[in-house]
Amino acid sequence: MVGVCYIFYLATPMKKKKLRTTARKTSAARKASSAARPASKVALKGTVLKSKPLPAELRHIPWSSVEVEALNPLLGRHFVVGQNVMLARVLLKKGCIVPEHSHHNEQISYILEGALKFWIDGKEIVVNAGEVLTIPPNMPHRAEALADTVDLDIFNPPRADWINKTDAYLR
Repeated sequence: MVGVCYIFYLATPMKKKKLRTTARKTSAARKASSAARPASKVALKGTVLKSKPLPAELRHIPWSSVEVEALNPLLGRHFVVGQNVMLARVLLKKGCIVPEHSHHNEQISYILEGALKFWIDGKEIVVNAGEVLTIPPNMPHRAEALADTVDLDIFNPPRADWINKTDAYLR
């Protein structure tokens, strides 16, 4: 079995310095704004890749060659990462709960099998097989599998917290 497919390269030292400076400003701004919002409403830290990806390349990848990562007994996933987008195949057993979270990534969820109930933007939305839900960046949401479900999630930019395995809210 082949592991998760992703490639990126490190930024030059000068770019790293600029990123640190920007991060300090962002961090200070985040502290000021997060005081007004509960922690669950703040986009997850670590969802931004700090390095620049390599140019896009042509690849043909069978899902069967990408190892499924078991996050908990009810939740598994595998994903492929391109230059600016990530495609994840998420496997949820009936009753699986994805806790409330938000991220700076735009998300498109397409349900292949089963159904997911989302709590998002003050609404409950059931997304069934063959249906799509688009989630704007920084919008808090949670979900529950109403049946055994196969979900394809597309993220732009790719989820750095998934790539780096720092997504503790799912584990």
